[in-house]
Amino acid sequence: MGVVRSIPQAFKPKDYEEEVLSYWEKNRVYERLRESRRGGRKFYFLDGPPYASSGVPHVGTLWNKVLKDAVIRYKRLRGFSVHDQPGYDCHGLPIEVQVEKKLDFKTKKDIESFGVDKFVELCKAFVLENVESMSRYFREFGVSMDWSNPYLTLDKDYIESAWWFIKQTHEKGLLDYGMKVVHWCPRCETTLADYEVSEYVELEDPSIYVKFPLVDEERTYLLIWTTTPWTIPANTFVMANPDLDYVLVEVSGERLILAEARLEEVMREAGVREYKVVRKMRGFELEGLRYVHPLREEVTAQAGDKGVHRVVLSREYVSAEEGTGLVHSAPGHGEEDYEVGLRYGMPVLVLVDEHGLMTEDSGVYAGKSAREASRLVVEDFEA
Repeated sequence: MGVVRSIPQAFKPKDYEEEVLSYWEKNRVYERLRESRRGGRKFYFLDGPPYASSGVPHVGTLWNKVLKDAVIRYKRLRGFSVHDQPGYDCHGLPIEVQVEKKLDFKTKKDIESFGVDKFVELCKAFVLENVESMSRYFREFGVSMDWSNPYLTLDKDYIESAWWFIKQTHEKGLLDYGMKVVHWCPRCETTLADYEVSEYVELEDPSIYVKFPLVDEERTYLLIWTTTPWTIPANTFVMANPDLDYVLVEVSGERLILAEARLEEVMREAGVREYKVVRKMRGFELEGLRYVHPLREEVTAQAGDKGVHRVVLSREYVSAEEGTGLVHSAPGHGEEDYEVGLRYGMPVLVLVDEHGLMTEDSGVYAGKSAREASRLVVEDFEA
């Protein structure tokens, strides 16, 4: 005679989870399933590792694991011998920042005073604790990976394999060397990956129009627009779109060059009611026009002939959607600017140091933070 179980009035899924998990563990369900597939066709599943910066997985990470689990289970049921080793990313700023918070550290100097080796050991202990906690959560969710042996990016074997890969690419001539514009954190004094630039704060920055005077034509200017005035000291070229229509406009005895499609909007924003279109031209006609840096007297790196630059062409990064159709470019402080500058062999000025302060070559702005420099640049233009 079979055992009849009564159905409870209140459904409590957690109770069933614990019962099922206990059954799987007691009867070594996953281990026996893996063993039964040995010798079968191999299916290698590489687990893109989550950050172990918290002991509680993010709901997105859990959803990610559920999707992976569906693939793993499907392949096993098809008879594959599945490599199912999970992993954890144990390096990077998210982990270090959490440890800094625990120690109430504010800057990189606090870590150096405390001792880098001691700080690293605390980071390791923090990570390993989180790995154990996260693995427990994944097991409770029924994710059918081998939680007894996760790979950790802090293991020496893992690090050695990464260096081996770099060595192989170097020996085969596959590495490219050169400058690159990267995200930088002045507080941590280190580079940031795109996904590490994840905390957004709303800040107000000035949006300004600036006249760049042409070398060979009196009172004639390229009109640019920018929301980062602190990058203007590092300007080394201006981009124009070869396919756009541009106009030469007379305003109060001066002549300005800008995209025709932006003319009305720019004049409205600038409060200019009377202006006259002198002539029209295509963007490719602007290539090679030389201009004088508007802060040549203030910025040491732009003094004399170093402050004479030219217009180059770019279809990718110049549009008539905003601004003036002429883009001020500082290749030392912008990835797109750097890409175009590299194509034309333009000089690269880096006028901000690892602390986020303007360098000596920035002249009157030296020692100022980038945001403070923005304010001073605007004041100098107004003066």
